[in-house]
Amino acid sequence: MLETTELETYFLDMWRIRRFEERAEELFKSGVIKGTAHSCVGQEAIAVGACAVLGDDDYIVSHHRGHGHCIAKGADTGKMMAELFGRITGYGHGLGGSMHIAALDRGILGANGIVGAGLGIGTGAALSATIRGTSQVCVAFFGDGAANEGIFHESLNLAALWKLPVIFVCENNGYGLSLGVEQASAVPRISTRAAAYGMPGETIDGNDAVVVRDAVGIAVQRARAGEGPSLIEAMTYRSGDHSMRTNLPRYRPEAEEEEWRRRDPILKMTALLKQRQVNQERIDAIAAKADAEVEQAIAAARQAPEPAMEILFPAVMAPSLAASPEPEAGSRQLGYVEAVREAMHQEMARDDSVIVLGEDVGRIGGLFQCTAGLQQAFGAERVRDTPISENVIANAAVGAALTGLRPIVEVQFFDFITHMMDAIVNQAAKLRFMLGGEARIPLVIRGPQGGGIRLGAQHSQSLETWFAHIPGLVVLAPSNPYDAKGLLAAAIRDDNPVVFIEHKLLYQQSRGPVPEAPYALPIGKAAIRRSGKDVTIVATMAMVDVALAAARELARDGIEAEVIDPRSLRPLDSETILASVRKTNRCVVVHEGWTTHGFGAEISALIMENAFDWLDAPVARVGMADVPMPYNSGLERELIPNAARIAEAARTVCYRS
Repeated sequence: MLETTELETYFLDMWRIRRFEERAEELFKSGVIKGTAHSCVGQEAIAVGACAVLGDDDYIVSHHRGHGHCIAKGADTGKMMAELFGRITGYGHGLGGSMHIAALDRGILGANGIVGAGLGIGTGAALSATIRGTSQVCVAFFGDGAANEGIFHESLNLAALWKLPVIFVCENNGYGLSLGVEQASAVPRISTRAAAYGMPGETIDGNDAVVVRDAVGIAVQRARAGEGPSLIEAMTYRSGDHSMRTNLPRYRPEAEEEEWRRRDPILKMTALLKQRQVNQERIDAIAAKADAEVEQAIAAARQAPEPAMEILFPAVMAPSLAASPEPEAGSRQLGYVEAVREAMHQEMARDDSVIVLGEDVGRIGGLFQCTAGLQQAFGAERVRDTPISENVIANAAVGAALTGLRPIVEVQFFDFITHMMDAIVNQAAKLRFMLGGEARIPLVIRGPQGGGIRLGAQHSQSLETWFAHIPGLVVLAPSNPYDAKGLLAAAIRDDNPVVFIEHKLLYQQSRGPVPEAPYALPIGKAAIRRSGKDVTIVATMAMVDVALAAARELARDGIEAEVIDPRSLRPLDSETILASVRKTNRCVVVHEGWTTHGFGAEISALIMENAFDWLDAPVARVGMADVPMPYNSGLERELIPNAARIAEAARTVCYRS
């Protein structure tokens, strides 16, 4: 039986959450708190009961209604309130807001505005704890609405498959936004879904903190013992609307709301304390302590300064590694795939925190053999064959990166990265920023893109522009084995999420000198592949060799082309490109992707804005026509830029066509 003093602590935490939320709503209605916030009034018992059985170093991940989880896990209410005020003293220094509060020093990996994302991130944190050999567990809180997202099923399957120490706690408050669980779920009892993944599942009274504590405590014991995950469905009710900003018509029956008010979790805890002979005066004193703390947090937030513009850019990206001299290539010859594989092998040998995740990357070494031999060298713990579940693979990699690992995720074909877009764009690219620049997300997403080997429209796209557009990402695109090894090593060592793009044609055709010793090339530094004085050709990935072939053809006509390989698309070495254009006064940009809105448009705009006075002709772009890649080999060859098209574009800008 719990000691009365422990129950008093539960009451204090529950009342602290209640007053924090009530005062936040009042401040929102008075215009002090901007944007929106999502109140967890009525759901306090789940957060308090679940976190009561966790240690300081255990993890939680939350969702958009996450203030209670943070408070129950020990977050500073002053920093939380300051974040709601958008002040520099907040957890995210005013950059994240209500939906994005985290306290990494307390194991709080963040609330999240994307429904269900925390399920994957929590799975990754549990994977990290397993690989690092700790006894840590993770509680992943989610709402009933998230149970219908694909990430729910992918996360439960992966966690059960690998027996990860994660407890999935569903706060079933009956409604997603306005749609009830019965109208949204063919099987509305969410806990029954646990059976499909071979894990325990139970439904409990989520308004009773002691019941929650007991259920989560059993699940935590199982997880620490290596017995894997559990699913707990805690039935509860949110007292208010979906968010403070919504102004919806009534969608919940009044009688239903009244029934749940009678089951209020704080009323339950108060009754339990009175059964233990705790008098009303003592209960009021505990509540007053929480009230005073919340008022102090509000007063401090009012006085705290606003963040200035200077905070923005350092919060986006962690500092890059100091550049070292590029080593001589030497005479040893490697293929592109061998170079990629050697980079991963050497970095895994150098750093135990580097792991590889992906479909078929272990036993067979990947579809293109980029990971061949890695599992044999480093074991199945660090080189993991995953199910075909791109969403959870990428989100789990984010969670693992947040908690001490350096994951490398292989995408079999870059076309499949569409299943990973939330994890890459909304999670990996934004988390550091939303947490005020306090987090590192050292993560590499790598794999092949591009056409040329007759795989058709869904296996041949060039998608680099999507990622080069997103602040918070590093985007690398090596064109030869030397760069592939050195840039992949740099990507793995970097403290930012990196999208590392390889090209299928380079897998087959590119071979060149590569040093045997480990080395890392500077990120954000272009290479001049050929010097010239008459026209600059900027080309990426497989187009670099094609551009060099065009340059040789142009030389026979007396036109000396300078070929620039950006290597790094974000950050982009604009100075090398601009210096070349200022010398040659003309430019052709070549990339395999679609011309419209393609990477060439960015290079063209860069030159027009910064070197217009040096131009003697408009910048020309050579890329794909606006059609998907056809299967027919003749049509495929016709669409992909070739040396003749590049040479003709160069002659045009040189007025020699």
